[in-house]
Amino acid sequence: MVSRSGEVVIQVRGLDNRFGPHAVHEGLDLDVYRGEILGVVGGSGTGKSVLLRSIVGLRRPSGGEVRLLGQNLLALPEPERVLLERRMGVLFQKGALFSSLTVAENIALALIEQAGLSRADAAYLASVKLALVGLPAKAAALYPSELSGGMIKRAALARALALDPDVLFLDEPTAGLDPIAAAAFDRLLLTLRDALNLTVFLVTHDLDTLYSSCDRVAVLAHKKVLVADRLAVVAVTDDAWVQDYFHGPRGRAASQAAELACKE
Repeated sequence: MVSRSGEVVIQVRGLDNRFGPHAVHEGLDLDVYRGEILGVVGGSGTGKSVLLRSIVGLRRPSGGEVRLLGQNLLALPEPERVLLERRMGVLFQKGALFSSLTVAENIALALIEQAGLSRADAAYLASVKLALVGLPAKAAALYPSELSGGMIKRAALARALALDPDVLFLDEPTAGLDPIAAAAFDRLLLTLRDALNLTVFLVTHDLDTLYSSCDRVAVLAHKKVLVADRLAVVAVTDDAWVQDYFHGPRGRAASQAAELACKE
């Protein structure tokens, strides 16, 4: 795991998110540092995906400010906002691939519409991105309905990387995968982070992912970030949910597996 550089890539200050009278976040603060993989966890209803959507500009928060790469995305004029949006890639929980397009067409779409590439150049770069995420060349011509769960996640990751982003947002990337496919995705994420100098904001429930991939972990609770630190620090936080999550049977198993991996 890398040590954080100290440069703040994502800065959240005083964030409020409300749905009618119901507050999901109140005065939430969070920093994400360049080059790190930050895992975001929390119980049901703590607004993990809402936080992600607020940061990438898909949801306008009720209050507070989000700065991405030093800029307030929602306050920018449209041309500048489009340029900033190109510097981030998003992998949604179920992949969100267009079912009527092939895998290659899904990846090429952003290259054509946002980067202005020709169809031939976009098709070539799509093949490069597919190879980058470990998919065979024959996957390019397949439709999402013809892919396994693991292949869907990799194809969606290739699309998220299409425009060479600085920051990658992942929403439950290993959800629905078997343990072997999930572990392979975790290894791929580390490889890509190091090779491409990515900063990664990762929403997950997967304890194995936290132990194997994340430099820091942020816990959402009580409408705020309860703690954001190295896993060893987070795991001893005096909070009932944290203790149940990290020290229950699955938490212990993930911790033991991580310790064995370090010894090998």
